[in-house]
Amino acid sequence: MTAPSVTPTGRSGAFVRLRPRGPVGVVYLALVGVYLVGWLAVAARGGDFVTVGNTVTILQNSVALGLVAVGQTYVILAGSLDLSVAYLVSLTSLVTAQTMQTAGVVPGVLAALAVAAVVGLANGLVVTRLGVNAFIATLGMALILRGYLEHNYTGPAGAVPTSFQHLGYDRLGPVPVSVFLLAATVAVTWFVLRRTRLGHHIYAVGGDEEVARLSGVPTTRTRVTAHVLCALCAGLAGVFLASRLGAGAPWAGTEAQYDLVSIAAVVLGGTLLAGGRGGVAGTVGGVLILATLDTVFDQLAVDPFFKNVVRGVVIVVAVALYARRGVDVRRRGMRGGS
Repeated sequence: MTAPSVTPTGRSGAFVRLRPRGPVGVVYLALVGVYLVGWLAVAARGGDFVTVGNTVTILQNSVALGLVAVGQTYVILAGSLDLSVAYLVSLTSLVTAQTMQTAGVVPGVLAALAVAAVVGLANGLVVTRLGVNAFIATLGMALILRGYLEHNYTGPAGAVPTSFQHLGYDRLGPVPVSVFLLAATVAVTWFVLRRTRLGHHIYAVGGDEEVARLSGVPTTRTRVTAHVLCALCAGLAGVFLASRLGAGAPWAGTEAQYDLVSIAAVVLGGTLLAGGRGGVAGTVGGVLILATLDTVFDQLAVDPFFKNVVRGVVIVVAVALYARRGVDVRRRGMRGGS
């Protein structure tokens, strides 16, 4: 009988293989932990957390946030960010509903995506061509969109055809149809980031823009493209929310704070806020953690203000653990190279 292999640290190879590797493994391990803690907390109050209804709720709550967070992953990996996405979601929901009311479903979706692309292009050009910090540039765009929405809308507008509302409400078994929209967006994003030249350029620009430029990477075009892709994902979220609401709403994106929460989901998923490291798989895990927490809070009837406190604590602890892990890895590397 062959003895299990032993690593230089003294641990058996079988034990090491069971340990989660990288931030993504940690994220999904944390997701399982959050789910189990939620189940125990709800059970202690006499409720049942592991139900089809709660599973559907978690998945549905993940779609809009997931779409925005996937887009946010592009710009954060490229060393940027986008604070205008919440208002862009609201605007595209209105564009979708109003266009569908007069011209039909396909023109409504295309109009929303076109508006989103224009906003993303504007963000990218301001950041790259004018040299404005991404935080300030996208915050300025958010204020412009907010002003437009507040001046032109006082409530819901437009109407989505009943046939299109199937996207927001239909299910295949326990799985909402809208989850497939999110899954397709995640798959495309994974392919772009891991298997295309654009994806490699995004990682290079986020890792070190000057080194990337000297290596021949078109840094300006890469960052602009990342902002456009981020805006398109926010536009998809607006289209989805229009199908859920049956109309467009000027508060569709801002009420859920998709700007800050999407950034939180990306960082919670292990992507460095400075850019260059991370990926969409971790982002999905971060989104599911936040959606699971929200469902647990709803089951326990937790005060909304306390929800934000717990969210904040979870995010800070997660980022602190990632930072500590990075320091430990660098220290081991230095010892190994000495």
